[in-house]
Amino acid sequence: MRTMTRKPVLFGTDGIRGVAGEYPLDHVMVWKVGCALGRVLQENEGTQPVQVVLGRDTRESGEWLASLMARSLAATGVEVSDVGIITTPGVAFLARRHRFAAGIVISASHNPYRDNGIKVFSTAGTKLPEAIELRVEEALDKVQVPSPAMFSIVGRRPEFVDDYLAFLEGMALKNGGVPARRVVLDCANGAASEIARALMTRLGTESIVLNAAPDGRNINLNCGSLHPEAMAEATRAAGADLGVAFDGDADRAIFASRTGRIVDGDHVLYAASQFFADRGELRGGAVVGTLMTNFALERALANRNIGLKRTPVGDRWVLEEMLRSGVNLGGEPSGHIIFADQSLAGDGLITLLEMLRIMGETGTDLDELVRAYSPLPQLIVNVRVRSKPPLESIPAVAEAIESCRRDIGGNGRAVVRYSGTELLARVMVEAEDASVVRMHARGIAAAIENAIGDSGGVMRPSPESVECLSAAE
Repeated sequence: MRTMTRKPVLFGTDGIRGVAGEYPLDHVMVWKVGCALGRVLQENEGTQPVQVVLGRDTRESGEWLASLMARSLAATGVEVSDVGIITTPGVAFLARRHRFAAGIVISASHNPYRDNGIKVFSTAGTKLPEAIELRVEEALDKVQVPSPAMFSIVGRRPEFVDDYLAFLEGMALKNGGVPARRVVLDCANGAASEIARALMTRLGTESIVLNAAPDGRNINLNCGSLHPEAMAEATRAAGADLGVAFDGDADRAIFASRTGRIVDGDHVLYAASQFFADRGELRGGAVVGTLMTNFALERALANRNIGLKRTPVGDRWVLEEMLRSGVNLGGEPSGHIIFADQSLAGDGLITLLEMLRIMGETGTDLDELVRAYSPLPQLIVNVRVRSKPPLESIPAVAEAIESCRRDIGGNGRAVVRYSGTELLARVMVEAEDASVVRMHARGIAAAIENAIGDSGGVMRPSPESVECLSAAE
């Protein structure tokens, strides 16, 4: 058995990510990654032909990155099916359905257009295991970089996108179709721009489509799941049954009710857990969340004798715990939800279909489904740092954290951690009183800034989580 003595360096929790054209997404490194991945896949498959599926979102850098990955893989003898623009969970589905050796997505998810990334899925449709990522990194130094003439494109296989759409349509029809008459779709000018509209058309549902005109640079720009306010207002104004905002690669979904109420991933977990529990469909007696899952959800689940299992932030860790514990529902406040009976990848379109299913089978609108769930006031603050010493080793920071925890007692939480991919410290505080939350979150952040903040340090609400200071301050 291979013993893992270290963690991958190039691969983060969601693949390789950075500014397109700069390390680690410059031409040379991308070529090396493709060749190294191809060689590892060849070793795994033995004498079997190695085939992979490749897709991307709508960023302007996506085409050359996808072309380069395709050519580098082909240089090792791997057969590449390039499906063009498709959602990340769409590639995960195709990898599993057609037993590709791997599924590769060129996407930086919710990040700005200048960023991009390389996500790799296994033949099971799950994130590539860390042991394989380590082998890829170990093989990088053995790769020879050819002349630029090799940096060309391979043939496209757009018909695979229809295969994914057919799967989604079949899933909805199996559950009785879509009861909603009108749905607002915010596609974030990303990978869902064509697929989401096409799905609603197939299901006979009227859709009002926002932000579905990608130009390579407007992906996630003041729209989508990070900025759902306009979608929520459009839902209210149109009297639509439901509104949904995806992120750039459509693995996240944030919703709005008919009245314009914004519903995040914790709300979705609450509504889905109640629905599944009522029907005996909730496996494992629990739901999997993360460190960022609101404490109010934990209490609400406990009222139904449903446990909450917390993991580090990241869908990789959520799925790992779900598989370990036999749980079929998990996710994050960001709207990245995994319905394991449908897919082992978080899929915004599946989340939309499941929410429509719940509304249809219960005869209840979204407002009513989440009425009994009220999240605790929560604030998440990022502090840019110049280094990452253990936070408990900094006396002023440790004292600020301890003061916060004494103050809120058992009626809230304080989670302080470093980002896994950036020089950032993330401070999250939640409690019954919003003014207490704000005081302690900013106090801890200030202590971190004073001790290890960089010269341009900023403290701002994290764009990756929900700020819900909704109680009176």
